[in-house]
Amino acid sequence: MPTYTLAQVAEHKTTASCWVIIRNKVYDVTDFLFDHPGGPQVILDFGGQDATAAYVPIHPSDALDKNIAPEKHLGELDGASRRELSKAKNDKVKSKDELRVEVAVKSRPLLSRIINVQDMEETAKKLLPYKAMAYYASAADDSITHIENARAFSRFFFHPRVMRAVSGCDTSTTMLGHKTSIPVYISGSALARLGHPLGEINLTRGAYKTGIIQMVSTNASLSYGQIASARGSPDQPIFFQLYKHKNDETAAKRIREVEALGYKAIFLTVDALVPSNRELDTRAPHYLEDFEKGVNPQHNSQAKEGETEILGTAGGLIINNDVDMTWERTIPWIRGTTKLPIVIKGIQCVADAVLAAEAGCEGIVLSNHGGRQLDYSLPPVELLYKVRKERPDVFSKTEVYIDGGIRRGTDVLKALCLGAKMVGLGRAFLYAQSAYGEAGVVHLARILQREIKFGMESLGVRSIDQLVPEMVERVDWQPAVGARL
Repeated sequence: MPTYTLAQVAEHKTTASCWVIIRNKVYDVTDFLFDHPGGPQVILDFGGQDATAAYVPIHPSDALDKNIAPEKHLGELDGASRRELSKAKNDKVKSKDELRVEVAVKSRPLLSRIINVQDMEETAKKLLPYKAMAYYASAADDSITHIENARAFSRFFFHPRVMRAVSGCDTSTTMLGHKTSIPVYISGSALARLGHPLGEINLTRGAYKTGIIQMVSTNASLSYGQIASARGSPDQPIFFQLYKHKNDETAAKRIREVEALGYKAIFLTVDALVPSNRELDTRAPHYLEDFEKGVNPQHNSQAKEGETEILGTAGGLIINNDVDMTWERTIPWIRGTTKLPIVIKGIQCVADAVLAAEAGCEGIVLSNHGGRQLDYSLPPVELLYKVRKERPDVFSKTEVYIDGGIRRGTDVLKALCLGAKMVGLGRAFLYAQSAYGEAGVVHLARILQREIKFGMESLGVRSIDQLVPEMVERVDWQPAVGARL
């Protein structure tokens, strides 16, 4: 295999010829520049240089093999260049943000002191690199939907039944026929390695230890094979959240790959077709630049022309999504590609819930993408309530799940009383694995199980199927709930 010096690679940093170094290997990415989801400039910024530190946390290990032709894998750095890069890495001065993270990690609370979902989120936000925090926490526009997703649960109150035997309370249920210890699953979320080096593997291992189900994102930061290999046993169910690529063959290859790896269902995401306006994510590079320089942006008088780049970390992930999906074409197309169950993730109105059920989908997820796409989308629990009132037949035709805004076991139980089969949590598990790795995932699942079990016993039920609509009431007033505001 040919070897190259750093000087040779440095000569190739334009659109006419662009090479990058990743893990001491040299790649010609010229032909891929304008196919890159995040645009060519993201790559050109590292043209002729080592891009390893920027590349590794957000790309699966097989991404280069899938996107760069074999003949463009040019070779490796020579020994002297490797030593030079290694020395430069060791000599590199840590950024202010890196130093802040080191201090935060050393001072994080003992895991035993994390007693609810909110504790986990607050701890993680303090110790995450700012770019990761901004990506995980960002929401669309003014964050109205993100806030209301959680606040909406406070409009639903219980009608507990008393004098009922509740010993032996069982929190287990099934999802698409697969048993789960609690009616909670890990919702598909991208780029777990931004928060922890093991990323999605933490989620897979934590799910196995606690008997819950994990959904894996198309945009996971590890390969689908690496995640499947991390399962505690071949029987551990994992589902796949599909962002359908605009090229049918590319999408079909992805579906066939995960089916061969043992994934058990396809969750087709339909509520995030185009990049949204997530301003915290968009502002992250500017914040970090000012933070490192010690500049107060309010006092920066330099005016520069230019268009604002709003893609952020998230935008580049979905820029190749199929924006022309239809009920008439897309669902039959997936049926013709795989025998796996199909769940539609991102239903945001009653009419589409009905269409999904009529299309024979095995499940639907009432979701507005955690408030990260269209602001003022209806909170999922409110939509669930509307479906229950207006089209209760949907619940007999397909399994109904919700995600978005769940913070407590009582939130889970309200959703189940209204007819949801399961609820998903995405950010919460990202925060858990970011702050404490696999142990954080296990701890969070056990917190939820404790809260769910207590809630069931207090409602007078000892199995999930005893949770019925009569046990909740929607009210027109709201209590003061500081944690949700």
